[in-house]
Amino acid sequence: MYGMLLESIQHFVQLKYGEDLWLDILEKAGAKHTVFNTRQIYPDDLMTKLAAELAVHTCETVDSVMQYFGKCFVRFFSNLGYGYTIKATGRYFCDFLQSVDNIHMHMRFTYPKMLSPSMYLTHVDPHGVVLVYRSTRKGFTHYFMGQLFQIAEELYETTLDIRVLESSNNIPGTRSVMVKFRIDFDNRKYMLKHSNMKTPVGRELPPVSCKVLLRLFPFGVVMNKDMCILGVGEKLFHAWGNSTSILEKHVTEIFKLRRPKGISFTSGNIMNLHSVMFELELIRSTKSSDVKQTEVQTSSKLDRQGSQGARNILLKGQMRYIDDIKAIIFLCSPLINSLDELLSMGIYLNDLNPHGLGRELVLAGWHHCGRLEMMFEKAEQRSEELEQSYDLLDRWKNKSDELLYSMIPQSVADRLRAGASPLSTCESFESISVLFCELCDFNYSTIEGAMDIVSSMNAVYSCFDSLMDKFNVYKVETVGRVYMAASGAPDRTDSHAINIADVSLQLISQVRSMILSSGIDIQIRIGIHSGPAVAGVVGIKVPRYCFFGDTVNTASRMQTTSQPGKIHISAETKALLPENRYAIESRGPVLVKVRKYYTNILLLKMMNVRLIK
Repeated sequence: MYGMLLESIQHFVQLKYGEDLWLDILEKAGAKHTVFNTRQIYPDDLMTKLAAELAVHTCETVDSVMQYFGKCFVRFFSNLGYGYTIKATGRYFCDFLQSVDNIHMHMRFTYPKMLSPSMYLTHVDPHGVVLVYRSTRKGFTHYFMGQLFQIAEELYETTLDIRVLESSNNIPGTRSVMVKFRIDFDNRKYMLKHSNMKTPVGRELPPVSCKVLLRLFPFGVVMNKDMCILGVGEKLFHAWGNSTSILEKHVTEIFKLRRPKGISFTSGNIMNLHSVMFELELIRSTKSSDVKQTEVQTSSKLDRQGSQGARNILLKGQMRYIDDIKAIIFLCSPLINSLDELLSMGIYLNDLNPHGLGRELVLAGWHHCGRLEMMFEKAEQRSEELEQSYDLLDRWKNKSDELLYSMIPQSVADRLRAGASPLSTCESFESISVLFCELCDFNYSTIEGAMDIVSSMNAVYSCFDSLMDKFNVYKVETVGRVYMAASGAPDRTDSHAINIADVSLQLISQVRSMILSSGIDIQIRIGIHSGPAVAGVVGIKVPRYCFFGDTVNTASRMQTTSQPGKIHISAETKALLPENRYAIESRGPVLVKVRKYYTNILLLKMMNVRLIK
């Protein structure tokens, strides 16, 4: 389907439900695009997937959502001016229903790859009509109903009552969907106009000769009730080829019925569908070498422009039963998009109906073709540039998110993005665990030695960073040779002491592995303390998520009084660790300087911890 159908959905869903919901259903529907181009082709099932996801959010049925999508499309193209085209088809709503196929045929010049459905009326009365809808797409029945509701209400000020009389999703021998509707509405004015048109003119007119009709319509066809060809126009006879007789053959041997879709080519159906536009494809004779050579030269260009093929000719017109000759006549003209197609079909401008506008349309299309192609190319180029800009925007957005989350926890950053003030991020936590890790035994006296130390610190810190998320630990900052981390804030958890203990053991293990593998001569000493703290975003130019309180100070003292290769914990942290999981050794009394309300020297009982395994 063309992108204009999806554009209409995007516009009105965003208008009614908001952009966040639209982006959410796009993601869940598996859409690869967030912006749709009017003339780009997209998968047919994308709309039904979007309807299913929107139905989940709105607690409605998929059918009602598809009907809403159909109404959105009518409102959307009315804003683009296509509503005037529909209104111009006829004075009454029934006129529009009889002209829908003609509208689709005209739109095919603008949208050459459009797979439009086929619609025709089988019964008309003062209270409504019976309409047959055929399409190659499944799941669009209620979408079509929504379009009818909106067109009748918006353009014809008419209310409809639509019922499904018959439905078939798998027609034998085809991939089509057929639905027969009964559409009830006030159709009395149309019926009155139709009855007035049947009023006699006052005197009998002499019959018109078939030869005259076939001269007026040089591509016309006359058939009897058995659908055998009685006569054809001169130009059609030349287009078929003089080598094989076209007369007395069954019509299906010469033509393929393109529209209306899904009906059998019988006289009964043709008489019932006299107001429907027919489209037949002439199966050309292959013995015309000059035509075949022209086809080979232009086939690639025709395929690119959406042509129906270089060998066969499409004829569009109406089928009429003439009682005077007891025969059916197909009054038609070739369906031609450009001069290239005209030559490839082996016909010329003077072959077209002289009384119609076929010649003028072909020439006008040729004059404007170059300009339109240039405009389309520019539009496609701008569309591609827009797509690239959106991709680049997404990549830079991801990079900015990574940078932001490296300074501020994601949960806090999302609150700030939602409009919360930085002061509101300041919270008090009853119990968290704080880890300080220092890289020690560094000796350097030259610039080269300092560069080696920086390189080693970068390798160690990168390894540490990769471990934090695995143990639900937040890296606070690095200051020189000291690495600080915390658990229990900003995401509260009761196992913060276990998380810190596990990650600290992994830090010791990773450093030992790096010493063995790369020969880096680095030792670390770790200090851990648990207790209450306050945390929040501090700063404007380079905001950071910082921790405050005695717990942070004490954890720092644990690190400064620790020994290389050891993990120094306080009694508060030991009390939060489960028994029989870690081997904890008492270190005895240690003098630790702790600043509480004033500087004091406290005597704490400290421990070194190691894993039992």
